[in-house]
Amino acid sequence: MKVLIIGGGAREHALAWKIAQSHKVKRIYAAPGNTGTAAIAHNLDIPHNDIEALAKAAKGTGIDLTIVGTETPLADGIVDYFGHRGLSIFGPTKAAARLELSKVFSKDLMQKYGIPCPKGMAFSNYSEARKYLEYQPVPVVIKADGLAAGKGVTVANSKEEALRALSDAMEAKIFGSAGDTVVIEECLTGKEVSLLAFTDGKTVIPIVPACDYKRVYDDDQGPNTGGMGSYSPPGFFDDRLIKQVTETIIKPTVAAMAKEGTVYKGVLYTGLMLASEGPKVLEFNARFGDPETQVILPRLKTDIVDIFLAVVNGKLDEVSIKWSNDACVGVVMASGGYPGSYKTGFPIKGLDKLDKNITVFHAGTKPGDGSQIRTGGGRVLTVTATGETIAEARNKVYENITRIQFEGCYYRKDIAAREIK
Repeated sequence: MKVLIIGGGAREHALAWKIAQSHKVKRIYAAPGNTGTAAIAHNLDIPHNDIEALAKAAKGTGIDLTIVGTETPLADGIVDYFGHRGLSIFGPTKAAARLELSKVFSKDLMQKYGIPCPKGMAFSNYSEARKYLEYQPVPVVIKADGLAAGKGVTVANSKEEALRALSDAMEAKIFGSAGDTVVIEECLTGKEVSLLAFTDGKTVIPIVPACDYKRVYDDDQGPNTGGMGSYSPPGFFDDRLIKQVTETIIKPTVAAMAKEGTVYKGVLYTGLMLASEGPKVLEFNARFGDPETQVILPRLKTDIVDIFLAVVNGKLDEVSIKWSNDACVGVVMASGGYPGSYKTGFPIKGLDKLDKNITVFHAGTKPGDGSQIRTGGGRVLTVTATGETIAEARNKVYENITRIQFEGCYYRKDIAAREIK
């Protein structure tokens, strides 16, 4: 088979890395890819949101299966566009992807079908939102309705911070049209966990859980990012909780979408809070998470292409998915200043000095002179390792990450630390 992966981050590099292990695959393409995918795939110089050019390339190169990694093409309807042209593609349609594309849509769906979630209200009028916010206890959560590159959620610990977040979204438009409508929610307390699942719209099979770290600094300080690291499995989220969430949240959500006339096929990412009353949904994503994918896929033993094909063809009930008992830890190396302004183009040194059991997934990288690799984004690399325990995997990562250097590089020192205390 020939497989096309759409996107250019560490998640897409991890997907290419896992797909390359399939005996069914002859060649992998990535659009646009990065310097990491270039080592195992043929990068296409096509932006991930140029759907027409992507479809033309898929037709022209005889692509048998396309995997959508990033959310923007899903929002733009790439699955519908490819489907209408007879191109096989893994991911939800534009209508199904509304679970991620609109916080208001997902909130309304959960409330209608009794799926556990925080209490909240949506507002499209700034004055009304501000008036409502004045009477809410803090901490309080402000969410931009649309896509905001993982940065549209503010957990405000003071009324001033909450009002500023509301103004930034609705008046200053820092998230563009994504902030035209906001959701104001109660702030839940408890442990957070990500539980993804494969579904063909009928069968739902949960993926091993993971925990990610959104805040930029240690001890969960600083602004939200796209994710600074992750690990799997979290010791506090056992098989009983996986089954509970699958039966009370994920399956009912897939069924609710079908009842509303929209079949959901692909990966459904559920961000959860383990609140005192039980697990509740913080967010849905309509694709693989980043950085969770980088610690989940190294644990997958089943041929991932078999899973993709089963989902696309509506035969997921015929697949048995196996996972390794090993743990995996991934730490993101970011450019100094991220998630604010930062500089790029700095040489990355030390990638050739790592132990053999370390896997580095590229995100914001670009080729330099000769074999030189340079920084090209906010999140630059995800450094991962597996081990029999979280502690073993974590030690491997942090022993090696210091060997990688680039100007202004920053990474959290506490990824998975809570699991070994």
